[in-house]
Amino acid sequence: MNLWPTYRCAGIKVVHIADDWSSATVRLKLGPLNRTIFGTAFGGSLSAMTDPFFTLLALKQLGRGYIVWDKAAEIEFVSPGRGTLTSTMTLPPEEVARIRAATSTGEKFLKWYATSIVDAEGRPVAKVRRQIYVRRKRGSC
Repeated sequence: MNLWPTYRCAGIKVVHIADDWSSATVRLKLGPLNRTIFGTAFGGSLSAMTDPFFTLLALKQLGRGYIVWDKAAEIEFVSPGRGTLTSTMTLPPEEVARIRAATSTGEKFLKWYATSIVDAEGRPVAKVRRQIYVRRKRGSC
């Protein structure tokens, strides 16, 4: 994912993905290509930090029998983003079990998941919510 042009050009780097796909941590280093005229992180880069991780974590844990999409996103800018920023998205196995149960009869599943983007001192820069859509593929057991 670190070779993906969208991330490379925005200064975003995936620094960790858990072996069981239950979490992912992403870092953004502020540079000339991702800063505003005010010297702070561009809002689009902040949003891109969290896209597509909740869907990816769900898809990798659920497997091929599911359709998983990012349905909606919200971002609240809390403070100016300067320096190195980090976000960790988490989707624990027990939540994936709830998704499996909710979609077992073919129903769709919609839920909002939240994360924060923080600066090097751990101060919040943005609060992000992303809604994912999950449904079993037709004909999947």
